[in-house]
Amino acid sequence: MQTRQLGASDLHITPIGYGAWAIGGGGWAFAWGAQDDNDSVASIHEAIDLGINWIDTAPVYGLGHSEEVVARALEGMQQRPYVFTKCERIWNEQRQIGKSLKADSIRRECDASLQRLKIDVIDLYQIHWPEPEEDIVEGWQTLVELQKAGKVRWIAVSNFSVEQMERIRPHGPITALQPPYSMLRRDIEATILPYCGEQNIGTIVYSPMQSGLLTGAMTRERIASLPADDWRPTHSKHYQEPLLTRNLALVDLLRAIGNRHTKTPGEVAIAWTLNRPEVTGAIVGARRAGQLAELVGAADWRLSASEYQEIEAFLKANPE
Repeated sequence: MQTRQLGASDLHITPIGYGAWAIGGGGWAFAWGAQDDNDSVASIHEAIDLGINWIDTAPVYGLGHSEEVVARALEGMQQRPYVFTKCERIWNEQRQIGKSLKADSIRRECDASLQRLKIDVIDLYQIHWPEPEEDIVEGWQTLVELQKAGKVRWIAVSNFSVEQMERIRPHGPITALQPPYSMLRRDIEATILPYCGEQNIGTIVYSPMQSGLLTGAMTRERIASLPADDWRPTHSKHYQEPLLTRNLALVDLLRAIGNRHTKTPGEVAIAWTLNRPEVTGAIVGARRAGQLAELVGAADWRLSASEYQEIEAFLKANPE
């Protein structure tokens, strides 16, 4: 699998990375339902065997559990993949999630992540959300200090606007931005992607398959049977009517395009995001072995111009 340089860093990442959100398991505010840790470890091992060279996680995924599972999967590896994690989302003993960009809080978070991940340095450390918004400069300055201290190699942000990146950039260069991006969520195309391209800020997009909706595996019946603590049916408008009917029709189109190339609908959806030159890589989640094998083909394959236009025509004819 080919690699791409992430911004101005020395990280050369594969076009697809392993997303560790869902493997945090159940029992927290944005869970994907219960998860078997053995399945999670097997899926990470499969990702590495397929050539994927980076894992994206966060402390809040499972309230520490995702990072612990990543550590278990990587234990004993002499050449481990890059490990990316985040800060800013914190929680209390009642498992209530809060937000902090205060310096002391971020330092504690960094140390806790290093301990859970069982590594000496974090390859890419990201501010998860620009919240509280008034503290983003303090938070960014703290990441700069952690980088100078050698606890993290490169520093980045997630879910930031252009204006917010402009505010923090004088205090230290931004290696990368992690925004949401899929053919159903395209707001970053107008300003954020051009800005990142101009400033040589790497772009790692998340939810390229719109949280699993564009994989081809989702049906009305499956959505209706998702566990009660799966966040998607209640928090994502794309899983609800009137958009659900339109989105399932889009999946039918992606399946038809994929069939021409022996690709899955999910591979078409991922490849669509990678078509943008500013996009360095896409985060692809998996919960068990076998899932990534049906998606990894998107890494080095691209849609034709006419196929890209087919999708564009559908979206224009069926707007939100």
